[in-house]
Amino acid sequence: MSQRADASQCGGVVVEFESDDIRDARAKKARSIPGSALIYLKGPKFLIYVSGALSMWGDRMWHFAISVFLIELYGRNLLLTAVFGLVVAGSVLLLGALIGDWVDRNPRNKVAHASLFIQNISVTVCSIVLMLVFSYKQRIEQIWDGWLTVVCYTVVIVLADVANLASTALTIAIQRDWIVVITGYNRGHLAGMNATMRRIDQVTNILAPLAVGQVMTLASNVVGCGFILGWNLVSLIVEFFFLSRVYRIVPALSVKPPVEEVDQVYLQRMERRDSQGEGNVAQPQPLTEGNCNTSLHLKEITNLPLCFRRFRWLVSTCKDGWRAYYRQPVFLAGMGLAFLYTTVLGFDCITTGYAYTQGISGSLLSLLMGVSAITGLLGTVMFTRLRKTYGLINTGIISSCLHLGCLLLCVCSVFAPGSPMDLSLLMPYITSNSSTELGGMATQRQKHTYPLRGGSNQPLLPDRSSIHWTNNTVLFDNVPSDTAPESYISIILLFLGVITARIGLWSFDLTVTQLLQENICESERGVVNGVQSSMNYLMDLLHFIMVISAPQPQHFGILVIISVLFITTGHTMYFLYAHKAKRKRRLDT
Repeated sequence: MSQRADASQCGGVVVEFESDDIRDARAKKARSIPGSALIYLKGPKFLIYVSGALSMWGDRMWHFAISVFLIELYGRNLLLTAVFGLVVAGSVLLLGALIGDWVDRNPRNKVAHASLFIQNISVTVCSIVLMLVFSYKQRIEQIWDGWLTVVCYTVVIVLADVANLASTALTIAIQRDWIVVITGYNRGHLAGMNATMRRIDQVTNILAPLAVGQVMTLASNVVGCGFILGWNLVSLIVEFFFLSRVYRIVPALSVKPPVEEVDQVYLQRMERRDSQGEGNVAQPQPLTEGNCNTSLHLKEITNLPLCFRRFRWLVSTCKDGWRAYYRQPVFLAGMGLAFLYTTVLGFDCITTGYAYTQGISGSLLSLLMGVSAITGLLGTVMFTRLRKTYGLINTGIISSCLHLGCLLLCVCSVFAPGSPMDLSLLMPYITSNSSTELGGMATQRQKHTYPLRGGSNQPLLPDRSSIHWTNNTVLFDNVPSDTAPESYISIILLFLGVITARIGLWSFDLTVTQLLQENICESERGVVNGVQSSMNYLMDLLHFIMVISAPQPQHFGILVIISVLFITTGHTMYFLYAHKAKRKRRLDT
C-alpha cells in the first residue's frame, strides 16, 4: 500500500513488488521447460549483462589509459591529470541533476542510445586526437608558439569529460531504471541483477586495466589508443543492438510516466509567491486558457531573451532535482552512501602511493588488489544471502557493522609499530623543547619512510578505481626500493582492514542501491540518482582536498582517522534511516 501511495503522490506509474515465493515458483516452472538455457541467452537479463560488461570494460580501460596518456603528454607531470580530475568531478557535481532530469523526460530507448553514442564517439574522437599528438608532438609544439599543444590538451580533457557525463547518464538509465522494469519489480530478482552487475564491475576493474596496460607496454601509446578506438566502435554496435533488442522484448520499458512540464511548475510557483506576497489573494487557480494570471506570467517568460529563459530553466531544474532528492524517504541512506566516498581507505592511487613509501613492492600490491577483488565478490554474495534471510534494511545494518568493525584494524595500524605518523608536523608553533623531543622521536620512526619529492608524485584523480597500479614505476620512481621498514605490523593491519572491509562495503552499497530503486517513484528515478552521483563526487573531492592538505606519509594516519569518522557518520545516517523505516512499518501494521 505504501509503495502504491508513494507512486501516486509523485505522479509515477503505480507498481507492486511481487513476493519472492511467487516469482521463484514461476522461475522453477520455467526451468523445467526444455531449451531454457537458450531462452535465457536470448532473454533480457543476459543481454543486459553482456551489454553492461562491454560498457564497464571500455570504461575501465579508458579511465586507466587517459590518466597514463595525460602523464606522458605533460612530461610525466601530474598537472594535466589533476586538471582532468577536477573537471570531471566538477561537471558531474554541477550537471548531475540535469542529466537525471534528461533521463526522466525522454523515452528509455532514446536515452540509452544517445548516451551510448555520445560516450563511444567522444572516446573515439579523443583517441584519434591522442594518436595525432603522440605521433606529431614535436611539430605540434612548434605551431602557434606552442599554443596548439594547449588546444590539443583542452580538446582531450573536454572530450574525456563529455564521455564521462554520457557514461553517468547511461549508468543511471540502465542500472537504476531498466533493470527495475526488467525484473518486473520483484525484489529478489532485482537483488540478483544488482549483485551480478557489481560482480561484473569488480572483475572488469582488475582485468581491463591489465589488458590495455599490456598493449601499451608491449607496443606503444599510439597502438594503445588504436586498441581503445577499435574496442569502442565494436562495443557501440554490439551494445546498441543488445539494448534495442531488450527494449523490444520488454514492453514495459516503452511505458514511462509523464513528467510535469517545467514551465507549469514555474508558473504555479510564481502564482503561490504572488498570493503569499499580497496576502489577500485567493488560492492559485488551475491553469486554464481563460486564466489571466497565467497568461500574464507566460507573457513575462516569453519576453525574456532566450538565453535567460534557458538559464532560468537550468537553475530551476537543478533546484527541483536537489529538492526531490531531499524529500525522498531514503534520503538519509543515500547521504550515508555518499559519505563513504570521503576516505583514503581504498585501493586508489593515494593508498598505493602510501604503500610504496612503506616499502611495498608493485608485485605485492597487485596481489593485494586481486585479493581485494575477491573479497568484493564475497560481499555481493553475502548481500543476496542476507537480504533473503533478514530483509533489505537489516542487511544494510549488518553490512554497516561489518564494515566499521574491519576498519578498526586500520585505526589500530595508525598506532602500531612501523607507523610513520608524526603529529609534530602539524604543530609548527609548539615550544622549542617539545619540538626537539618530538623531532627525535620522529627521526627514529621515519627511518623507513620515503617522502615524495618535488610534489610531482601526488596523484590527484577522482576515479575510485585502481587505475595507477600498473604504472607505479612512473608515478613513484623516486622511491627507493632497496630499504626495508623496521616493522611491517602497521602496513599489514592497514591492508588487512581495507581488504576485509570491502565485504561489508559492497554489501552496504548494494543495499542502498536497491533501496533507491525500490523507494523512488518512476518519474523521479533519473533526477534523484543524478543528484546522488553529484553527492558522491562532492564527497570524493573532499578526500582529495584532505590529501592536498596533508600530503606527507607522516600525515597518512591522520587521514585514516578522518576517513573512519566520515564513514562512521555515513553509517550513522543509515542507522537513523533504518530506525525511521522500521518505526513507520510498525505504525502501518
